[in-house]
Amino acid sequence: MSEKLWDGRFSEKTSSRVEKFTSSIQIDKRLYAYDIAGSVAHSQMLAKCGVITADEAAELVRGLELIKGEIESGALAYDDSLEDIHMHIEARLFQEVGKVAQKLHTARSRNDQVALDVRMYLRKETADLIRSLARLREQFILLAREHVDTIMPGYTHMQRAQPVLFSHHLMAYYEMFTRDARRLADCLTRINVMPLGTAALAGTTYPIDRHYVAELLNFPLVSSNSMDTVADRDFILEFLADAGICMLHFSRLSEELILWSTSEFGFIELSDAFSTGSSIMPQKKNPDIPELVRGKTGRVIGGLVSMLTTVKSLPMTYNRDLQEDKEPLFDAVDTLAACVDIVTRMLPEITVQKDRMRSAANTGFLNATDLADYLVSLGVPFREAHSHVGQAVAYAIENGRELHDLTLEELHKFSPGIKADVFELLQPENVVNRRTSYGGTAGTSVAAAIEAAAAELQSDKQTLPSF
Repeated sequence: MSEKLWDGRFSEKTSSRVEKFTSSIQIDKRLYAYDIAGSVAHSQMLAKCGVITADEAAELVRGLELIKGEIESGALAYDDSLEDIHMHIEARLFQEVGKVAQKLHTARSRNDQVALDVRMYLRKETADLIRSLARLREQFILLAREHVDTIMPGYTHMQRAQPVLFSHHLMAYYEMFTRDARRLADCLTRINVMPLGTAALAGTTYPIDRHYVAELLNFPLVSSNSMDTVADRDFILEFLADAGICMLHFSRLSEELILWSTSEFGFIELSDAFSTGSSIMPQKKNPDIPELVRGKTGRVIGGLVSMLTTVKSLPMTYNRDLQEDKEPLFDAVDTLAACVDIVTRMLPEITVQKDRMRSAANTGFLNATDLADYLVSLGVPFREAHSHVGQAVAYAIENGRELHDLTLEELHKFSPGIKADVFELLQPENVVNRRTSYGGTAGTSVAAAIEAAAAELQSDKQTLPSF
């Protein structure tokens, strides 16, 4: 066998510096199992179509399975001169089975072979992420069930706005991560397309059966344009975009956990098992896990930007630039998977300071909108009611009190129709529970939303993908 798979046309040996620069083996060696599975299926298809004999296919399969074992045991040595995992496997196969190994590459190119390996890798990782997100979503449901009566301040512009249930806040993240799982599931339909057999870019003259390969490798679809197949990295871009959005959700959650765990907020305490200390300040308990998750968001977003930049303006069809698709993809997969796992484990260990939350929800005029709504119920136009309550808030601030601390006589200065029943209405529990509109924070609404989410998740678990 030639030193290179392609060196017949060349009169000089490749420079060792070029070999080192073009080598991707340290990156793409993780694709070995998919490369071998694809080669096994390809050899079986070649035999079925009469391109090689059944005995030759059996010998190729035997050799490929042996090489898989060698890789998994660490016995296979890697060499930059062989560039990538595909050439390593083919070179080792030639050593094991002889010249029949040279027939394995019939009717395919490294272009479609790489596309196959990456698609097989990414469909498994995407399916695993969807399953992991199901476990994360379940933790939000369980924590929300524990806090169906825990009141906290809701915020806009990072200013206290209206009281909400902590369970309602948690279920907002359930919704975010549910959308992430759905996006990944939708992305999976475009990942799970079989590209092998399109060869370099134009298809092949051999009488192959691409649909048979798809059947062997559990692909529901076969790519329909050979040029698009080897040039396409849309499925990677889509995954990275979905992963980036999911990491944004983790970053938002992390920011709130960090804020809530400060002395200034004091809404939660992170478990010691998920915190670290300071090398100089003995008292410190740092929220390093949320901080790291927040920081890792940039890596995944950076991967998307990197891949968009790589693909930008590439002419048809395959270009060596596309070798650079794997580092951002692999890093994004690893990073997102690690974040899903650690946050899923951290959430049940959080201690919620219910009294501190309730106390915070009772200050800052969070019931001002309800006082305005009360005036509307007396026939006052909302804009006028808004103005009256604004004046009452200004008066209360000046006197160092809350709206519910003002006397009825003081409230009459701003709207004489107010009655004594207003004070019950202004209590945080009533402010929360009057918001019964669909999707609102009333206790009955949130409890129903939690159970609907639990049923939804249970249904989703029945159809979780697996590869």
